[in-house]
Amino acid sequence: MNKYIVEFIGTFFLVLTVICTVNSDFGGAFQPIAIGSILMVMIFAGGHISGGHFNPAVTLGVWMRGKCAASDVPGYVIAQFVGGALAAVIGGNVLGKVPAAAATNMSIMPAMVAEILGTFALVWVILNVATTKSNSGNSFYGLAIGFTVTACAYALGGFGSGGCFNPAVALGTLMNGLNTGANIGPIIAANLIGGALAALAFKALYHSQGADD
Repeated sequence: MNKYIVEFIGTFFLVLTVICTVNSDFGGAFQPIAIGSILMVMIFAGGHISGGHFNPAVTLGVWMRGKCAASDVPGYVIAQFVGGALAAVIGGNVLGKVPAAAATNMSIMPAMVAEILGTFALVWVILNVATTKSNSGNSFYGLAIGFTVTACAYALGGFGSGGCFNPAVALGTLMNGLNTGANIGPIIAANLIGGALAALAFKALYHSQGADD
C-alpha cells in the first residue's frame, strides 16, 4: 500500500504544478522548469519506495523491462490517475487555476509524434538511470529524469497537446479545461506507445551488450 500512496502523492503534485503554472501569468517561459523540478524532487522523495513512476506510461515501460511486478501495475495506474484527477479538481475548483480561453483541438499527427517522442525520451532515461545495475545507487537519477521532462516540454510542448508525456497529466489537463476530449485519446495512446517503444529499445540494446540485469 505504501507504494501506491507514494505514487498518488507524486502524481498529485506533478499534475497540480502543471495546472497551476500553465494557468498562471507567473513563470512564463520558466513553467517547464517548475514542472521538471517538482518531478525531480518527488522522485528523490519517493523513488526508494515505489520507484517514482508517477506516470502510467512509465509503469508500462518498467513493467515491460521486468522491474515492476504485474500485480503492482493496476494499483500504480489507479493511484496515478486518481492523483492526477484530484490535482485537477483542487487546482481548478479550489485554487481557481483555470484556462483563460477554451482549449482547441490539436493537429493529430504532429501532436502525437511529439507525445511519442517526449514519452520515449522520458521512459528511455528512466530505464537507463534507474533500473540498471551499472547505475545502481547513483544520486543523479532524479535530476536526469526531471531535466528530461523540462527539455522535452520546451522542445515538444508547442505542437498542440501541451507536452503531457503522461496519461495522468493528460487526464488532469482534460478535467481542468486545458485539453479537449478529442485530444485526450490520441495523447494517451501516444504516451503508451512511446513508453512501450522505449522499453523495447532498451531491452534490445541492453541485452545485445550482454549486460547484467
